[in-house]
Amino acid sequence: MSRTKNPDFMNGVPELLILRLLKDREMYGYDLVRAIKESTGGEIALGEGVIYPTLHDLEAKGFLDTRRMAKNGRTRIYYKLTRKGFNRLAAAAGEWSRIAVAVAKCMEAGAPDAMAEA
Repeated sequence: MSRTKNPDFMNGVPELLILRLLKDREMYGYDLVRAIKESTGGEIALGEGVIYPTLHDLEAKGFLDTRRMAKNGRTRIYYKLTRKGFNRLAAAAGEWSRIAVAVAKCMEAGAPDAMAEA
């Protein structure tokens, strides 16, 4: 099911997805937009208004390097992970896995019955 709006709890997800996709190859902004949509089966669709600020932030923090390349008469900025970016991806993936497991445990167990304690 495709979402028209991403949920509020998506903070941090664009960074994680961008870092993960750039692990395999360098990409430009719109290429990342398409790759995120495709790799998530359409469940996550991030627009350029999310992608480009995130890319600029990651670059400013030293997680990405850029290079300009002309292709089909257009100049595109390609992004690739730095060594620091690979380290950030490993840390973020670990954090995500830990949180996802904790949320899954809570969802499976359900919330305690507040009425039973009263």
